[in-house]
Amino acid sequence: MNASETLSYHKDIKVIAQTEVLVVGAGPAGLGAAIASSRNGARTLLVERFGFLGGNLTAGLVGPCMTSFSLDGQTQLIKGIFEEFVRRMESMGEALHPSGVSASSEYCGFIEYGHDKVTPFSPEAAKQVALDMCVDSDVDLLLHTFVVDTLVENGAVTGVIVANKSGLGLIRADITIDCSADADVAARGGAAFNMGRDEDGLTQPVTLFFRVANVNDEVVRQYVADHPDDYRPFASLVAAAREAGELTVPRKGIGLYRTLEDGVWRINTTRIHRIDGTSAEELTRAEIEGRRQVVELMAFFRKWLPGFENCTLLDTAATMGVRETRRIEGEYTLTLDDLAAGRDFEDVIAMAGYPVDIHSPTDDSGGVDGSMATANIYQIPYRSLVPAELNNLLVAGRSISATHEAMAATRVMPPAFAMGEAAGTAAAIAMEYRVPVREVDMSILQRTLVRRGAYLGNRDAELTTT
Repeated sequence: MNASETLSYHKDIKVIAQTEVLVVGAGPAGLGAAIASSRNGARTLLVERFGFLGGNLTAGLVGPCMTSFSLDGQTQLIKGIFEEFVRRMESMGEALHPSGVSASSEYCGFIEYGHDKVTPFSPEAAKQVALDMCVDSDVDLLLHTFVVDTLVENGAVTGVIVANKSGLGLIRADITIDCSADADVAARGGAAFNMGRDEDGLTQPVTLFFRVANVNDEVVRQYVADHPDDYRPFASLVAAAREAGELTVPRKGIGLYRTLEDGVWRINTTRIHRIDGTSAEELTRAEIEGRRQVVELMAFFRKWLPGFENCTLLDTAATMGVRETRRIEGEYTLTLDDLAAGRDFEDVIAMAGYPVDIHSPTDDSGGVDGSMATANIYQIPYRSLVPAELNNLLVAGRSISATHEAMAATRVMPPAFAMGEAAGTAAAIAMEYRVPVREVDMSILQRTLVRRGAYLGNRDAELTTT
């Protein structure tokens, strides 16, 4: 590639849509945002690059959903649209409600800390339920569409430029919610952001999820029970295979999660370091290496792992799983101290209990281990969703304003649902009251969230009686 050549290019772009609220990205945050915005009365358009909804829930094959409960597993913190989403899949026989899934079970990868009350689900059911909920809520959809630039006028986002099979187009919106997971809209609009850890800017490694079938579930359960000292399932066999020169994937153990189908397990074990998830070239390199690692792991599974002798590759994710990219600079930056103290925020819009989960950018260490303690329950403030300077824009999901360490706790899918629901609700309120999103009345926003089924802790009783 010739990276030095530039071309001045001019083309008139047609306005293809105009909406009150535009949501970019249909992952967990985008689903929460679009459904909440439309249900609260705003004309809402959801733009998604794939031909289906769900993001990491579906395209990424990421699962189960990590805990939506407090760290001790006693209190469900994330409800609202996430709860409805899970209940709909459960009614189809395609999910287990987290209240019935205990820590250390096969559904949570035999992991105890931070893994009480996870949500096993079928990615195909997630596709259908996500679509049904959007259609039922009168959300306008535009699939197979990629956002390529942000239109900013007088310091405010007024639309985005998209590309799809129809060509280039401009979508105008009164309010845009960036749920791209990478703060694409914010960054292309000139918003300030940070990436990676403070000392070197490196981000967590990326992973290609895949699923295997024809596993002997009972043999796996028995082996794990007989080897309680393994750091993760099969860690001793991973070490032995490395010593024998038969495994190069940089993981200490096998991340495996039983699905609702007998003999089928999700595998979260590939690992590719030093990838910038906002670079197409680096993502391409990651996809190539990730698929090489899948082949290597399948051979290792069949030869070394009890219960996997006859396993087959069911499928690989449609896209690389990226843990971390841009984090906006917002009106408030959420910190690890906030999470550790369980700090109370007047503008709380979501609560969570998932602990810090950092995978090293350079080696095989990391994951949930409790070394960076968080409170049993912590809060996420609305100000972390609001860019410090760019107007008419909210950001929801892993790219909110947070430190590297705090983001490692809030980045998982249930909190993303909750943040998206708050952003969509705020956008609809801003439209109704004709105020900027950064000036939305918190009492109205919080009251609306609680009325719609969200949980805001001790504020619930107060908000439902005022």
